[in-house]
Amino acid sequence: QVRLVESGGGLVQPGGSLRLSCAASGSIFSIHAMGWYRQAPGKERELVATIISGGSTNYADSVKGRFTISRDNAKNTVYLQMNNLKAEDTAVYYCNAHIISYGALAKYYWGQGTQVTVSS
Repeated sequence: QVRLVESGGGLVQPGGSLRLSCAASGSIFSIHAMGWYRQAPGKERELVATIISGGSTNYADSVKGRFTISRDNAKNTVYLQMNNLKAEDTAVYYCNAHIISYGALAKYYWGQGTQVTVSS
């Protein structure tokens, strides 16, 4: 069984920073891609950033230059450093990972989500 556990969300003022973490655990053989998505009230879930095992990254235009995704392969953990936060960044942030488990095919897994609220 594979689990993704996020942490680091909270309330921050506009212009502030937060760092999200997501740790994968369980019967993991390898992790190809990890990423962050977000869903604001009344909106569809959208891609924020992704990073593959080789280190290549991809960002939504709305967060380029403000957010940085990174990963620690030894810890099966992905991070999202969020700077210069804006009110429109308010959402539930979800971790996603493409994982091959022992004795199983590759599958996408989701974390439970962590709330990020940007407000003065």
